[in-house]
Amino acid sequence: MYTDIHCHGGGGHAFGDTVEGTLAALGAHRAHGTSRVVASLVSERLDRTARAMSVIREAMAADEGILGVHLEGPFLSPARKGAHDPAALAIPTSDAVEALLDAAQGMIRQITIAPELPHAFDAISRFVDAGVVVAVGHTEADVAMAREAFDRGASLVTHSFNAMRGISGREPGPVGAALNDERVTLEVIADGIHVDPALIAMLFRAAPGRVVLVTDAMAAAAADGRYVLGGLDVDVTNGRAVIAGTETLAGSTLTMDRAIEVCVAAGVPADRARAAATTIPAKVLGLN
Repeated sequence: MYTDIHCHGGGGHAFGDTVEGTLAALGAHRAHGTSRVVASLVSERLDRTARAMSVIREAMAADEGILGVHLEGPFLSPARKGAHDPAALAIPTSDAVEALLDAAQGMIRQITIAPELPHAFDAISRFVDAGVVVAVGHTEADVAMAREAFDRGASLVTHSFNAMRGISGREPGPVGAALNDERVTLEVIADGIHVDPALIAMLFRAAPGRVVLVTDAMAAAAADGRYVLGGLDVDVTNGRAVIAGTETLAGSTLTMDRAIEVCVAAGVPADRARAAATTIPAKVLGLN
């Protein structure tokens, strides 16, 4: 059974909206082999995030398959915000960090941070000290900033190649920094839309044992139509989710069984693809 450490919902439901919907979203992914998820939340005001975490906490009490929360924001780069509401983004000051930790009461499993933001390096250290897995993502950081973030304790890259600088001859960016650092695991959304399958296969070859498959699925992991993600309208057509009226990708409609199929079709050995959905995400979270 699979573990998905970056998933926003499914079956027409977003994690954190209601307890019943949160459990139904987990059920939708269970039908495709995922037994455990980290419920991901997009950038919102603190009061809304706190409410969503309270809902998820109640759902966790009913189903141990929900492992906690991944905060994908609000400490993201406005230039690389993707499908996040720019009005909800924030600077990771010590007060903002402590407010999130207080509201979470220990349920934050991981958080995505853009390391170039003011106070970000101190925030990374604080979250790591609190037992939170810190991921570099939604960032304009260059390779030097990414390396500093990893030295501060960040150990994950959020959906590699998406919402960040790419790899070039003189600037390898966050992914290049992670590939050269054995401490770091790299998420990838293997839906064949977010990352070219040939590049997915290259990533597995370049970082053996350090690639973790994630779905980044939203409520629309059910059917085409219009949905809402963090207050923004999202249109899904033929399984491709974009912010309404744009070409900006807004999560996915992926399930983990399909992600493994895409990897294997791209030439990734089946056992390595399965490990990227089972043992490797468990290792990222420090689970047995």
